[in-house]
Amino acid sequence: MEGTILRTEDFSAYYNNNQVLKNITFSTPKNLVTALMGPSGCGKTTLIRCVNRMHELIPDAKVSGKMYLMDKDIYSMEPIVLRRKIGMVFQKPNPFPTMNIYNNVIAGYKLNGIKMPRDNSDAIVEQSLKSAGLWNEVKDFLYRKGTFLSGGQQQRLCIARALAMKPEILLLDEPTSALDPKSTAHIEELIVELKKTQTMLLVTHNIAQAARISDYTAFLYLGELIEFGPTEKMFTVPKDRRTEEYLTGKFG
Repeated sequence: MEGTILRTEDFSAYYNNNQVLKNITFSTPKNLVTALMGPSGCGKTTLIRCVNRMHELIPDAKVSGKMYLMDKDIYSMEPIVLRRKIGMVFQKPNPFPTMNIYNNVIAGYKLNGIKMPRDNSDAIVEQSLKSAGLWNEVKDFLYRKGTFLSGGQQQRLCIARALAMKPEILLLDEPTSALDPKSTAHIEELIVELKKTQTMLLVTHNIAQAARISDYTAFLYLGELIEFGPTEKMFTVPKDRRTEEYLTGKFG
């Protein structure tokens, strides 16, 4: 696929002897949203945890097959270097509670020991918060703790923190599941806006959300990639009976 950022080839993941991902092959196109969809326990979160190599932090976890970021083998890269190139936003907003908003945004630089002039960090903070649609709401409170913000604002702060490192790809693990409908709509609008400059891999159990904001969808079931393709096509004429049954609510 032209302009591919992330690519997997026959990729499998295991916990002990339990195979949770089975020979997954797909590509994530540049500056689009690819949704990972499927019922609970199908392997969605495991897959994105393999992308930033958090999976291997679990005892007795292992992988096989290939995974590439911009044609570089993810599993031959230093994890610290890799994680600078891959942004991650989790289900629950998790700003660092001891840090103010400003330092939350540039936390990635601080944690990596990257020093820069104040003018540079000011510019990164402002640009990242603008990209996350949060600047106007917090520009007068940059030195207050991030935890004083609402849940939706905290999640946008976490997105700003991820964007500050200028990642090749942004992983979003059910980023709206802990938010109210209004905050969810705000995050969805933000994701659509971010596609102009950012490639995203979105884990969602929300079928309607995948339909609204993703360009491509991968449907996983029991660790297998059942179907992958343009979202609109999959949602209107799914090729596999299991995809159709999931989309029509017969299981999930």
